[in-house]
Amino acid sequence: MRVGFGYDSHRLVEGKDLVLCGVRIPSPLGLEGWSDADVAIHALIDALCGAASIGDIGTLFPPGDPAHRGISSRVMLEQVVATLSSRHIGIGNVDITVVIEEPRLSPYFTAMRSSLASVIGIPVERVSVKAKTNDGMGFIGRVEGAAAFAVVTVSDG
Repeated sequence: MRVGFGYDSHRLVEGKDLVLCGVRIPSPLGLEGWSDADVAIHALIDALCGAASIGDIGTLFPPGDPAHRGISSRVMLEQVVATLSSRHIGIGNVDITVVIEEPRLSPYFTAMRSSLASVIGIPVERVSVKAKTNDGMGFIGRVEGAAAFAVVTVSDG
């Protein structure tokens, strides 16, 4: 068994959708980025890449590459899962923490977990999504951005 850890952060801006774990969340602010800027999936991709020793999200999906402009992070995750599968690496479980001041995410946890489980191909019971605020501190507390942390286990199969 191997463990991977991932982190990502993006600015919150007007005029963008807020997409987390592949789920659109109603919000006046969304995340800015080259893709849909889903910080949760980006952290998950980095965790999977780290566990499999295949680089990171920037290596696989270079920012500025026109082929990835506006791409859904779910599509990126599908590609990473396929890469792991081709190397006979199985995903054991996923644990994600999203750090965002607002909106409250708890009403969306079930949809977020289901979204990830369907892409990864593991039971929803092995996918955890949690949210925290930053209690008004730092860029997250000032509602300037959001971040996510992910931990995964993988095994050679």
